[in-house]
Amino acid sequence: MDWHKTELAGDSVKAFAEKYGCDLLMASILLRRGVTSGKDVRYFLERDLRHLHNPFDLPGMEDAVERILAAKEEGEKVLVFGDRDVDGITGTALLTGFLREVGIDAAWQLPLPNEPYGLSARAVEEFAADYGTLIITVDCGISNAEEAARAAELGVSVVVTDHHNPPEVLPAADALVNPKLPGRYPFKYLCGCAVAYKLVSALRFALESEVYGQAICLLNLRPSNDAFVIEIAKTRNLAVIDTLTENVVPGMVGISDTRLPSFLSGQQILTWDAPLQQKMLFRIFGNSIDMQMIDIAPEVSREIPSTAGKSLIRLKELSRIGRYDEKGAGELDVLVNLFASFARKKQSQAASAESGLFDLQLAALGTIADIMPMRDENRILVRSGLDSLRKKARPGLSQLLAALDLDVRHLSAEDISWYLTPVINSAGRMGEPEKAVSLLLGEKPGADLAAEIVAMNEKRRRLVEDIYFRAEPEAAKSLEACSGNMAIFAGENILPGLTGLIASRLVSRFNVPSMVVSFTDDTAKGSFRSARDYDLGFLLSQCADLFLRYGGHDFVAGFSLERKNWNPLLERLGIICRNMELKQENDRVYEIDAEIPLSYLSKFEEPAKGSGKKDLYVLRLAEDFEPVGEQNRAPLFLSRKLKISNIQLMGKDGLKHVKLTLDTGKNPPRDLRWVGLYWNAADKVRTEFDTGDTVDVVYTLSRNWFNGNDTPQMKIRDLKRSSPEEHA
Repeated sequence: MDWHKTELAGDSVKAFAEKYGCDLLMASILLRRGVTSGKDVRYFLERDLRHLHNPFDLPGMEDAVERILAAKEEGEKVLVFGDRDVDGITGTALLTGFLREVGIDAAWQLPLPNEPYGLSARAVEEFAADYGTLIITVDCGISNAEEAARAAELGVSVVVTDHHNPPEVLPAADALVNPKLPGRYPFKYLCGCAVAYKLVSALRFALESEVYGQAICLLNLRPSNDAFVIEIAKTRNLAVIDTLTENVVPGMVGISDTRLPSFLSGQQILTWDAPLQQKMLFRIFGNSIDMQMIDIAPEVSREIPSTAGKSLIRLKELSRIGRYDEKGAGELDVLVNLFASFARKKQSQAASAESGLFDLQLAALGTIADIMPMRDENRILVRSGLDSLRKKARPGLSQLLAALDLDVRHLSAEDISWYLTPVINSAGRMGEPEKAVSLLLGEKPGADLAAEIVAMNEKRRRLVEDIYFRAEPEAAKSLEACSGNMAIFAGENILPGLTGLIASRLVSRFNVPSMVVSFTDDTAKGSFRSARDYDLGFLLSQCADLFLRYGGHDFVAGFSLERKNWNPLLERLGIICRNMELKQENDRVYEIDAEIPLSYLSKFEEPAKGSGKKDLYVLRLAEDFEPVGEQNRAPLFLSRKLKISNIQLMGKDGLKHVKLTLDTGKNPPRDLRWVGLYWNAADKVRTEFDTGDTVDVVYTLSRNWFNGNDTPQMKIRDLKRSSPEEHA
C-alpha cells in the first residue's frame, strides 16, 4: 500500500487555527479533508444543541405543527405510520411517544409483512373507518400521492414527514416536511427519525414558548460615515424570513420615504440598547419620530449574564457562532443569535428535559442506522444522543442493551452500527417490526421483548448466510450479462427484509451496484445497493414504466413490479449497464490525516475540569472527530520509528491476528508503550516485520475498556520497516 499525506503551507494552518480557535493538528486534519468553510468547521468544533438548525426552516413545518396542534385541541384520533427499518421504527416510537406525552390520542402502525414500503390504502381506509382524522407519516409518504388522495376522499388529513428523494408528483397533503424539498433548510441529509425529532422540537417550541407564531422584527442602527445604516431582520419562530437594509443620510428623507413603515407594519420591534437606538432615530428623522421598540438587553442579560453591559460590537467580537460566518457576522446577526439563544433558554424545559434527551437517543440511532453523513448537524445529533445514552438509556433501549450484554457507558457510533442497530433492524427484516416499536415505547414487558428481538437477530443471521451461499455464484454469473457493472440475484419467497442485506453483501464481494429480488406469486420486490458513487435514482428513472412503485436514496433504493415485467427489466438493465460509468477507486493508497511525532504519542494534556485524570493528547484529538461514519472516517495517523518490543498472535478461529507492543523511546516506561492490533497479519510476522524491528505505522486510535479502565490502542492499517536513513 502507498501512503500519501497532502502537504500544507504552515501559514495557512496557523491562520486557520487562529480563526477558529483550534490547535494546529486539528486545523491540519480539517484542511487535508477539505473542511474549510465556516459552516462545515462549526460542526467539528461545537457540541451545543443550539447549533442545530431551526426546525421551522424545514419546508412545511409550521403547517404540520398547526395541524397537529388543532388535532390536540379538538381531541382527534391520530395515526403515526412509519417504516419497518431502524430509521422508521425509531422515528415512529419518537413521534408516538411525544404525541401521547402531550395528551393526543395517538396510535401507530407499520406496513404489514406482505405490503410494500410506504403508506398503504388499506391503512388509510381502516383508520378512516375507525373515525381517525389525521395520519402523520414517518420515514415514508413522499411517494404516496395515491394514498394521500384516498385519505382526502375519506376526510382524513395527512402530514408527511420523510427524507427520501421527492418524486415529480408530490402528495396533496396538509403538510410535506422533507429536507430535500426546495426551501431554505441548509442541510439535506437528515434521516427520517431526525426529521421526526425536528417535528417534535417544533411542537415543543409551539407548546412552551411565548413567541411561537409571532412576527418579530429585530432592529439595529449603526453609523456609517455621514449616514446611518438601518438593519432589520423579520423573524417567525426564531427563523429569519426576511431582511431589510436602508442607508439614510440624516435630514435628507422622511421615514415615510423609506421602506421601513411597510416592512415594520404590524410587527413587534425588538432592539439592543433602546435609548441609544432611539437617539440615532431622532438624529436621522427628527424628534417627532415615534417608533415603539422593546429593549431586550436587560432580559437577555439576566438569562445570559455574560452579555451584561456589552454593546453588540463587543458581543460580535466574543461570538462563537459569528466566527463561522464566512461573510463576517454583523451586529444584526449578533442580535438575531442573542434573541434566539435567549428565547430557547427562557422556553420552559422542566417537563420535557428527560424526554427530549430520550428523543435524541432515537435520532442518533436512526442517523447511524440509515448511514447518514456524519457532517453538519448530524454530528451534534449523534454526539448528543450518544452522550445521553451513556448517562441514562431510555427504557426499552436499556433492556435491549442488557440483553446484548453491551456496556452502555462506552458505546461509540461504530459500536452502535455493529452491535445495536442490526438487532433492531432484524425485527423488521423478520416481519415483526412492531415488537421493536413496542419495546421502545414501553408498551409490553421490555425484558421479554428484548430477548425475542435478540433471538430474531440470530435467526436472521443464519438465513442471510444460507441465502448468500446461493446468491454469490448466481450473481457472479450475472456480471457477464451486465458488462461487469452489476450483480443480480433473484429467488422465490425471500423475506423482503433480507434482500437489502444480500445486496449489500454482493456489493462488498463484487464492488459494483447490486440487485436482489424476491418473487412471491405474480409480483416481485427488489432492493438495490450502489457502489462507486453510482446514482441509483438515475437508473431507476430509466425503468420507471416497468415498476409498480420505486423510491429511496441516491445509493439505496427499492422497487416492486409484476412478474411479467421481470425479463423486460433484465433486458433494460443490460442496456443501461453497457453505458454505465462507475467511479474508479484507488484502494492502494492510504490518505494520511496527520503525522504524529513520537513525542506526541506520549504527550499528556491537562485533565478536563473536574475529571482529575490526565489523558493522552493524540487520543483526545482522535475522539474530537467522533462520531465517525459516512463521509467522516476515523483519523488516519502515521508515526515513524516505533520499536516492536513484543509480538503476540491472537484470534478466536485460528491465530490470524497480531498484537504488537510498540515502544516510543529507547527505554520507555509502561505509559510510553502502545498496544497495536493488526488484523489478518499473522502471515506477515518474520517476513515483513519481527520483534526488535523499528517500523513506520499507519493507524487509527481507540480505547479498550476492561473492568472500568481504558487502555489506549492503535488499530494498525499498514506497517513498514523504517528506512535505514531514518535510523541515522
